[in-house]
Amino acid sequence: MTIENYQFNYSLTGNADKPVILLLHGFMGNIDEFDAVIELLGDDFSYLKLDLPGHGKTQVLGGDEYYLMANTAQGLINLLDKLEIVKCFLVGYSMGGRLGLYLILHFPERFYQVVLESASPGLGTEAERFDRIKRDAQIAKKLGRSLEKNDFTAFLINWYSQTIFGNIKNHPEFARMIESRLQNHPHELVKSLQFMGTGSQPSLWGKLQNNQIPLLLLVGEHDEKFIDINVNMSKIAPASQLKTISNAAHNIHFENTLEFVQQLNNFFT
Repeated sequence: MTIENYQFNYSLTGNADKPVILLLHGFMGNIDEFDAVIELLGDDFSYLKLDLPGHGKTQVLGGDEYYLMANTAQGLINLLDKLEIVKCFLVGYSMGGRLGLYLILHFPERFYQVVLESASPGLGTEAERFDRIKRDAQIAKKLGRSLEKNDFTAFLINWYSQTIFGNIKNHPEFARMIESRLQNHPHELVKSLQFMGTGSQPSLWGKLQNNQIPLLLLVGEHDEKFIDINVNMSKIAPASQLKTISNAAHNIHFENTLEFVQQLNNFFT
């Protein structure tokens, strides 16, 4: 569907009489990110899933500024309007969680309850953002080289060797996840990283205290970095609660799908 400066690849499934959950994938994910979660959640909801800008089959029709978080968020609100979804639930993972947090802080009237998985409000200082932008630029170069060498798979394997992902490479479905990630194009991922990476996004730490939406923060027990971040978030953001999920690191919904779905069911009901 073409919405102003975007052509969104999306899917809205389920019973039209049931409340909608908007599902936002992470960096290098795509529209299929939460399919296993949807299957377990069943018929109690309808589901709006999509490829975010820079991912999958969604196309940015405007300039590079439309990869930015603020413009992406407005594009999603316009999509909700087009689909006549006045209010919905939201689940966001990692980059999608950062975007989800931006949405509820700027458009709170559009959301009932929100689950943020392994998310953050961005970086608190200019120095931190500058350092992160430099790191993201190095990652972007590696992505570009993977395209030149036709070796995107090797880049992905190396990406998931990061400490925050724990032992994800030992998961029996890891090869399938890599195959799904290969549906993205490195050139588009570079733009997503440059314009909606953690270093580029506006810091939301100062706005957390304004949150009024019931908010569930989920972190994996083996993801120490995001445990620390989310402990601090839970202390600042009203109406928030924090849950630590066992047998998981950063990608909770993939590593421990059953407990992830149980948390969603408990929270949304």
